[in-house]
Amino acid sequence: MSNEDSVELQRMRWRCRRGLLELDIVLGRFIEQHYVQLNNEQRIIFDELLDLPDTHFWDLITGSKAPTHAHQSEVLEWLKAV
Repeated sequence: MSNEDSVELQRMRWRCRRGLLELDIVLGRFIEQHYVQLNNEQRIIFDELLDLPDTHFWDLITGSKAPTHAHQSEVLEWLKAV
């Protein structure tokens, strides 16, 4: 892993810290287990998802709500599998 990748991973770990404990746990596991496997497009989508309010993001992960954008589905499926 290059220094640039390491810095990016650290930045994403910080962005994944949430106020909702359940979401914090899922995102932490996702970052450690799957983030490096994402391509650039998937990383951009994941970054967009992190901009959502915690409760809305959690509803997407649990399936209580459907994603408003179809391109988010693949990354959300990875998150649901954690």
